[in-house]
Amino acid sequence: MNLARPIRRQLLSLSGVGLMLGALFFAAALTPTLIPRSYLTQGVLAGGCFAIGYFAGILWRRLWHYLELPEPSARARSIVNALAAAICLLIVIVFLWRAAEWQNSIRTVMKMAPVETAHPLKVCVIAGITFAVLLVLGRLFAVVVRFLAARARLVIPRKVANVLGVLAAGLLFWSIASNVLVRTAFNALDSSFRELDALQEPERPQPAAPDQTGSSASLVKWTELGRMGRRFIASGPTATEIGAVTGGLAQNPVRVYVGLGSRDTAQARARLALEELKRQHGFERKILIVITPTGTGWIDPAAMDTVEYLHHGDVASVAMQYSYLNSPLSLLFQPEYGAEASAALFAEIYGYWTSLPKDKRPKLYLHGLSLGAMNSEKSAELFETIGDPIAGALWSGAPFESRIWRSITANRNPGTPAWLPEFRDGRFVRFMNQNGPTVPADAPWGPMRVVYLQYASDAITFFAYRDAYQAPAWMRAPRGPDVSPELRWYPIVTMLQLAVDMAVANGTPMGFGHVYAPEHYVDAWVAVTDVRDWSADALAQLKEQLAAKARKTGAGNADDDPDRGG
Repeated sequence: MNLARPIRRQLLSLSGVGLMLGALFFAAALTPTLIPRSYLTQGVLAGGCFAIGYFAGILWRRLWHYLELPEPSARARSIVNALAAAICLLIVIVFLWRAAEWQNSIRTVMKMAPVETAHPLKVCVIAGITFAVLLVLGRLFAVVVRFLAARARLVIPRKVANVLGVLAAGLLFWSIASNVLVRTAFNALDSSFRELDALQEPERPQPAAPDQTGSSASLVKWTELGRMGRRFIASGPTATEIGAVTGGLAQNPVRVYVGLGSRDTAQARARLALEELKRQHGFERKILIVITPTGTGWIDPAAMDTVEYLHHGDVASVAMQYSYLNSPLSLLFQPEYGAEASAALFAEIYGYWTSLPKDKRPKLYLHGLSLGAMNSEKSAELFETIGDPIAGALWSGAPFESRIWRSITANRNPGTPAWLPEFRDGRFVRFMNQNGPTVPADAPWGPMRVVYLQYASDAITFFAYRDAYQAPAWMRAPRGPDVSPELRWYPIVTMLQLAVDMAVANGTPMGFGHVYAPEHYVDAWVAVTDVRDWSADALAQLKEQLAAKARKTGAGNADDDPDRGG
C-alpha cells in the first residue's frame, strides 16, 4: 500500500497533453523504415519516441503559460482532452495491430520469412520501461534547472534567471553525457575490441609460404596483424582455387595487411606496408588496390575475392588497420577515425607508384566499405593526383557523412532517384545496386572510373539528421527495389527509426541493408577495372559460385559471422 501510493501520485502528475503527443510518437515509431526490427529494438525505439513526444507536450504547455496566452474553460478542456485521448488510444491500438504487417512489408522485399506477430505486449512493456527511465532523467533535469534558476534569481531578474538555469543545466548534462558517459563507454569498448582483436584463432595458423604477410620471412609479424588482418590474409583464394573456377592459369593474389600493433604511428605503419608490398612484388601485378578497412579492421571477402577471381589472381592489395571499434561506433563518436591512417597509406603507395615507369606499373585503385569508403574518399585529394591519376575506385555502402558521395548525390541529374543517381554523362562516376547501373555498360568512361555500390535499404548510407524535419529524397517515388512501400515519413520519429536501422544494418540477408553480395561486386569490379576477357555466361556462373560459397560459409549472415560489416 505504501509503495502503491507514490506510484499513483507519480502517474497522476503526468501531463495529459504530453501523454497524448507521446502516444502519437509511439504509434509512428511502429511504422516500417528500412530494416526489420525485433520486439526489443522496437520497444526501446517506441519508448524513446513516446518520451520525446511527452516532453514536447510539456514544453508546449509551459510555453503557452509562459506567453500568457488565453486558455479554454475547464469544461471545454476536459471535453477536448477526453476526445483527443480516445483518438490517440485508438491510433495506438490500430498501429499495434498493423505492426506485424508493416514489418512483413520489409521482410517481403528482402525475401525473408514473414513473422506471425510483432509481440505488441512485449513491445509495450519494453517501451514503458524505456519511458520511465527517460522520465526520471527528464525530471532530474527539471530539478537541476529549478535549483540553478533559484540561485541566479538572487542577483538577476526572474525570467533571465530561468533562461540561464535551462542553459546551464543543459550544458551540465551535455558535459556529463559526452565527457563522462560517452568517453567512458568509448574507452571501455575500445579496450574490449582491442582484447578481441588480439585473440589468436587456432583455425588460422601462421602462413608457411614466405611470400605471404605474417610468414617467418615477412616484415609484419603474424601476432601483430590482429584478428581481422589474420582473417584477411588467411581467407583469400589460392591460384588453384581460382584456376578451378576460371578454367585457366592463375596466380596467388598478393595480400598485404598491417595491424595497429605493428608500429606506433600511422606514418610508420604505412611505410611498413609499402616495404612489405615491395617485398612481395606487388607492384609487378596487373592490378593494385589500396583498401581502407572498416572500423574494426575488417575487409569484406565478398569484395576482394571477387576482383581476384576476375583478374585470375593477378592482383595485389594492401590495407592498414586504424581502429578496433566497429564502424557505427566510430562513425557516431569519432568520425575522423581513420582519415589520417588512410591518407598516410595512400601517400606512401601513390608516391612509390608514381616513381615507376607508366608502362610497367599496375593500375592503381581504391576500395573501401562503410567507414572504410568514407576514409578512402578522404585519402586521395583529386587535385593532388590530377597530374598522374589513379585508375579508379569502388566504394560500397558509403556512409551519409561521405563528402564526395554527398556532393555528387545532391547534384545528380534531374529526374534520377537519390538512391541510384546518375551524374552528368557517367564518364567519371556511376552508381550501382542489386540491379546494376542505370548507365549502359558500353557508355564511354573517362580516364578515371569511380563506382558507388549501394542498396536503397542501407540506413548507414541514407541516414541524415535533417530527416528530423523534412522527408528524405530517397523516399520519393519510384523507390528502391528493397524499400517497403508502406514506409512513411514522420517528423523526428523517422530520423530516430533510421538511427536504429543503422545499428542493425548488418543483420539483413546478403544483398540488402549493409550486407553487400559478391554477385553485385562482380558487376561493380567489371565496370571499375574494365574486365573484358569474361563472357556473359562465365560471369553469371562466377556470380552463382561466389554467392553459394558466401552463403554456405555464413558470410552473409550476421548471426553466423559476427564480424560481418566490421
